[in-house]
Amino acid sequence: MRHRVKGKILDRPTGPRQAMMRSLATNLVIYEKIKTTEGKAKAIKPVIEKYITDSKKNDLATRRKLLKFFYWENAVKKMLEVIGPRYKDRKGGYTRIIKLGTRPGDRAKVVQLEFV
Repeated sequence: MRHRVKGKILDRPTGPRQAMMRSLATNLVIYEKIKTTEGKAKAIKPVIEKYITDSKKNDLATRRKLLKFFYWENAVKKMLEVIGPRYKDRKGGYTRIIKLGTRPGDRAKVVQLEFV
């Protein structure tokens, strides 16, 4: 039974999966859109939206929380100075998933995850 089990496993052990999620989130913040598989995009979307909601209030506790998750300090700076104020009046739904088709090699569904 899967009572109260959250998140996707994505066929990886815990450490590499968490590293992949941090990397995807960092790249999404830096480049503002990424091309990845549908499963990874659906897994990272709620994570990044929670951090965007946190970045709306620009204080020291939020900065430290973001620094623990994102790999680059540039990403944290951009979250607090650019992305947080951009969505100040929006209550949620900061990202969108656009389907692009399938990858030729393994027929994986490829999507583009971007900010609204």
